[in-house]
Amino acid sequence: MGKAPIIVLGSGLAGYGVARELRKLDAERALVVVSRDEARAYSKPMLSNAFASGKTVTQLGGASAADMAAQLRAEVRANTEVRAIDTVRRAIELDGETLTYSKLVLALGADPISVPLAGDAADEVQRVNDLESYARFRAKIEGRRRVVLLGAGLIGCEFANDLATAGYTVDVVDPAPQPLGRLLPGPAAERVEAALARVGVRWHLGTTATTVSHATEGLRVALADGMDLEADAVLAAIGLRPRTDLARRASLTVNRGIVTDRFLAASAPDVYALGDCAEVNGQVLPFVAPIMHATRALARTLAGMPTAVTYPAMPVVVKTPALPVVVAPPAGSDGAWETEAAEEGVEARFVDGAGVLTGFALVGAATSRKQALARQLPPVLA
Repeated sequence: MGKAPIIVLGSGLAGYGVARELRKLDAERALVVVSRDEARAYSKPMLSNAFASGKTVTQLGGASAADMAAQLRAEVRANTEVRAIDTVRRAIELDGETLTYSKLVLALGADPISVPLAGDAADEVQRVNDLESYARFRAKIEGRRRVVLLGAGLIGCEFANDLATAGYTVDVVDPAPQPLGRLLPGPAAERVEAALARVGVRWHLGTTATTVSHATEGLRVALADGMDLEADAVLAAIGLRPRTDLARRASLTVNRGIVTDRFLAASAPDVYALGDCAEVNGQVLPFVAPIMHATRALARTLAGMPTAVTYPAMPVVVKTPALPVVVAPPAGSDGAWETEAAEEGVEARFVDGAGVLTGFALVGAATSRKQALARQLPPVLA
């Protein structure tokens, strides 16, 4: 009997990413990818700007599970639910089958945070977290025009921009007093709010949705401030929560995410975690850049070359064509924003008590300063 395979749970950017990187280093090692969905390889970040990019759902779908199996010289199990992980027996339990592993990689992703809502249509609120759920949302709004969007964070603003420019009437509801409230200081957020309003987004800030009910035509969304909004569809983009239940049931250490060290090793031997489900050295970073750094480091470790992950400064580009936005979230809360606003853009720098730049936010023409400021930032994880 040959050596047990490396098993990767998850076929998103993290799961397929580490498999691709491993194949660059080891062409022969037995490899199994297990996915609870159809295991297509597609770009999840493209879902929030598909209209702007002119992509249909079919065009968004990338390589199939069979294509990926051939590319990776791996076994890819699609539509397969993992019921349990046994770290003592070094095995995963599927429906009626047990697979043993030599090393196990958890790339489980994250789930949308649910909004507590009343009303007889609360279960019709859409949440987009993968290609399948995006397809359902697109089908729901086909031939319709009114969308209420819950959440004015990064994904909410991207969807709002995309839908509004595609001709939809978009109402955005958020309890914060400004869009991108966790990422931008006030003057920068005001520019984003105004720019999206110019393309048709209607803001309802400082309030929340309380009830979603069926109406004569479509849905009615009641807000805490007493206003009612009419909609054909309601999309929640409140945020994501790392998928940790499977790890927790396996007695792995879990905090906000599956806890790992700098080598992405979880609390059981030969078990690793990366991507949206992982808490790496105390940090949960649900963005593309840290995932790519993690896939390269972990692939080397899996190939027998233990490698600690490092994160340089990683500015995030917000896909809002109405107004370009780039943000490097401050590393910690010790410090203050220093803002320079001009007609063509806003440059905000977050400076700590020692006068060191630890983050920045750029909107409009100021985004041209991205590289210059990024070079001044300390690494996120040295």
